[in-house]
Amino acid sequence: MMLPKLNPNAKHGCKIILLGCLAVFSSCKKEKPAEVTPQVQEERMLTGYADPFIGTGGHGHTYPGATVPFGMVQVSPDNGRNGWDWCSGYHYSDSLISGFSNLHLTGTGIGDLADILFMPAAKELDLTGTYENPQDRPYASSFSHKRESAEPGYYMVYLQDPQVKVSLTATQRTAFQKYNYEGAGEASVVLDLGFAINWDAPVETAIEVEDARTISGYRHSTGWAKNQKVFFVAEFSKPIARYNLFKDQHKSEAGKVTGKTTAGQFFFDIDGSRDVTVKVAVSSVSIANAKANLETDTDLDFETARTEAKKAWNQQLNKIVVETPVDSLKTIFYSALYHTQIAPVTFSDVTGEFRLENDSIVKADYTAYSTLSLWDTFRAENPLLTLLEPEKVSDIINSMLAYYSVHKSLPVWTLYGNETNTMTGNHAIPVITEAYFKGITGFDAEKAFEAMKNTQMRDARGLQFLKEYGYIPYDKIDESVTFTLEYAYNDWCVAQMAKALGREQDYAYFLNRSKSYEKLYDSETGFMRGKSAAGNWHEPFDPKFSRHRDNTDYTEGNAWQHSWFVLHDTANFIKLHGGEEPFNEMLQQLFTESSEITGDYISNDISGLIGQYAHGNEPSHHIAYLFNRAGKPWLTQYWVHEILKTQYNTTPNGLSGNEDAGQMSAWYVWSSMGLYPFNPASAAYEIGSPVFEKSVISLPNGKRFSIEAKGVSESHFYIQSATLNGKPFNQTGITHEQLLAGGELVLNMGAEPNKTWGVKQAN
Repeated sequence: MMLPKLNPNAKHGCKIILLGCLAVFSSCKKEKPAEVTPQVQEERMLTGYADPFIGTGGHGHTYPGATVPFGMVQVSPDNGRNGWDWCSGYHYSDSLISGFSNLHLTGTGIGDLADILFMPAAKELDLTGTYENPQDRPYASSFSHKRESAEPGYYMVYLQDPQVKVSLTATQRTAFQKYNYEGAGEASVVLDLGFAINWDAPVETAIEVEDARTISGYRHSTGWAKNQKVFFVAEFSKPIARYNLFKDQHKSEAGKVTGKTTAGQFFFDIDGSRDVTVKVAVSSVSIANAKANLETDTDLDFETARTEAKKAWNQQLNKIVVETPVDSLKTIFYSALYHTQIAPVTFSDVTGEFRLENDSIVKADYTAYSTLSLWDTFRAENPLLTLLEPEKVSDIINSMLAYYSVHKSLPVWTLYGNETNTMTGNHAIPVITEAYFKGITGFDAEKAFEAMKNTQMRDARGLQFLKEYGYIPYDKIDESVTFTLEYAYNDWCVAQMAKALGREQDYAYFLNRSKSYEKLYDSETGFMRGKSAAGNWHEPFDPKFSRHRDNTDYTEGNAWQHSWFVLHDTANFIKLHGGEEPFNEMLQQLFTESSEITGDYISNDISGLIGQYAHGNEPSHHIAYLFNRAGKPWLTQYWVHEILKTQYNTTPNGLSGNEDAGQMSAWYVWSSMGLYPFNPASAAYEIGSPVFEKSVISLPNGKRFSIEAKGVSESHFYIQSATLNGKPFNQTGITHEQLLAGGELVLNMGAEPNKTWGVKQAN
């Protein structure tokens, strides 16, 4: 699909797009004025449908604790184990809590953070030991799910050993922990800066008792984020009666300790009220900035903060209102929508400052964001933000450009200001291209293009081989097929941006390079295969074979799962297969093939299998929508319905794979409404099969777009006919401009496929 050429002299390159939007608005308004006039939708109480425990079991890797939408702090329980399923710090299968730290990852496949861990205790503890097992920590406690609950912005658990009820809530930059000491003993709070799980390890920490109610310090660590620096300040609701501080497993008599590991226990007199609340604010810059962050919530008590957090979440969830008589579908949907609003996370302080990986401090007039899991989120999570949170999208892009100013390349996967270089491709590029073609302003398009071009013209991460051979040979780097396919898409995005900015030479170069996927297509097998520098296929070949990292052609998968990643040139891709019929035959086989995986793959990323389709990992997420492009949209409808039905549920095991910073849930949000951003940078959506009778999206421009599925049910999931704003609609694609114009898409559903609807359309 070719994108429209924009005015190359426009700073943000959005003027023609906006004129096009106005034309759409105008034409829609003449047809159905009531559909496009800004409307006020009565706010519903929707937080009760969102269950933070969904995804905390299985391989979902989510956390149940408290945060606000895109908040800086994520205060949540930590079991204290180092297993893969504890990447977020917590897994529903556990029965032990080691504490409550203030930073967490949501749904990632690598663990880090769990910084600034607090834990209530009811007796004096010896904190001089080292602990190989969670149960060895003297402050660890057992708990029961019977006395544990969570809702957006709030978490509660009863710790059986110290007999303390713990409640957690948060504001944008402050975490609140409230302890109710129900049992006997001396009320106290432990702070352990040596606590670490999975890949993270402290390198220098410090604790200082500033006054009777305030402690401060920092925790510098290395792990997935190699140079993570967290500064904190904590304010207690009661004065500290006495305290013990520890430095590198030795007790200290000083009021300040600094060492590789430090810890402290703070005791309180609790005559009268048996509650102690601690407010914790953090900063990547300094203790002074952490204090500035805390000052924004100085007069806020726990219950008010909880009320405000719930209100903020309810406003977010009301941006999409779905109608269905099936409450379990509402629970899955609003839990998914909740999970899509957790990351990326606020990274800049209230002062506007934040730290880069080289320790330089930036002060910006935008909100900086981190936890950018771009390999995952460019597919559906970032497109959801362009629809619901466009102002945040420009801030995210500016955050990536700040990163570029240091590294001279766009980020791959940033965590707390650090590059992790995790996963393949350069998917900051489609995020920028998508925002540009959706008319999002607030960033310098020329600078963004420079960053995109320079990122793709580097020699790092296999790009030197792409420039030399026209593809990445398997005997040069691992995961060569995935790298080649994803760079082809990245190149197409650069080409479209170049054309829009009037850079014809760059357009021609990158458009030509975006065809690199062709060189790895094997017409004999129908798969994308590894090819050597000499031009020979990688033998022996088994499309079900998967290997973890070392000497593998595919990332976290096999040939079945990775041979379909051609988002930008699907018409040609289908031709390579010999046309629609052989293409559809092989695509159907993907879903019906045996789910056996061969090889020595040691991770659980190949999960959520339907045949060889693996919904538990992102490379499969667009595949069901390929039937739309190959003339059989009823098969898209069938398989999207099957995925929605089988890969999500209301239990802690409700996600079939890692949440990955919102992507797994974003797929559900889009697909359950009946849409999907197949190629995000095209500024268009594919139509699938909705599960709701009606979905109403409240747009940032004050308009509303609704999708009504008449007659939809468990058995009636095939589209029979459709109208858009009252006019017949016989295509499987709809543009972002059409959504922004407001209006109503009506889909008439039935039990049998209509094999004429949406079949013939421009690619």
